[in-house]
Amino acid sequence: MLLSRFFYLFFAIICLLITQVSFAKTYIENRLNKPVPGGVAVVKLGDGVSTEKLPRVSYNGHQVLVVKSEGEVLAIVGIPLTAKVGQHHIDVVSNTGKRQTVTFNVLSKKYTEQHIKLPSNKHVTPSAANQARFKRELEEQLQAYAQFRQVMPSNVVLDRPVDGGRYSSPFGLRRFFNGQERNPHSGLDIAVPTGTPVKASADGVITIVGDYFFNGKTVFVDHGQGLISMYCHLSEIDVKKGQVVKRGEVVGKVGATGRATGPHLHWNVSLNNVRVDPAIFVGAFQP
Repeated sequence: MLLSRFFYLFFAIICLLITQVSFAKTYIENRLNKPVPGGVAVVKLGDGVSTEKLPRVSYNGHQVLVVKSEGEVLAIVGIPLTAKVGQHHIDVVSNTGKRQTVTFNVLSKKYTEQHIKLPSNKHVTPSAANQARFKRELEEQLQAYAQFRQVMPSNVVLDRPVDGGRYSSPFGLRRFFNGQERNPHSGLDIAVPTGTPVKASADGVITIVGDYFFNGKTVFVDHGQGLISMYCHLSEIDVKKGQVVKRGEVVGKVGATGRATGPHLHWNVSLNNVRVDPAIFVGAFQP
């Protein structure tokens, strides 16, 4: 009887260990998997996928960042703010040409409203000349976001781009300027004093240095594999287009240029040409 109880206990412990291993999550999954509209889905690609030569993955026609982490192959998928709740899928093509579809679920999330009072309507109802300017600037930015460099990012759990400060306007807010509704907030605002150094959140290449109508002084950093960050409303820019920067290197200083009511950093993060919540990448996501 004692022996049989010992074997039962031993068997139960082994089953528990197997279960824990099967459901263990990688560090990246634990940090980044927030599968909501405007969020990130970290999808395990499972058995039969080579860990030596990573597969090509696409979502809604755009190539997706794929990494190897703790022996797992993971697709890190940016989910549009307009995505519907429910089942979505990614297309996976192995290095041998084998194709498969992998599904994941998008959960619901409600975003709040923000009402902003500007001193004038210049940045609310732009003139015809400023509308034309904005159209040109938007096209330049969309081209930068659409790039997919075949370089692995130095880190996908990103560094906070400024020290200190509070998160003043979260991602996804429905925004009203002088009572008029505009596009939801596509980044994360961090309120810090003018002149605060702004640092690259990962290694990358500078793809845009500009002074835009809405964004003010702006820097784009391409980190590779469709992971791109934007820093805007800067008072100064300390880099040039085409420059290679390292993680933590200063790219500019905080300001209030463009459409801004006070000094702050507006920080965007884009994956597979989709703007997603930067708070996810620094552990500040609010469900």
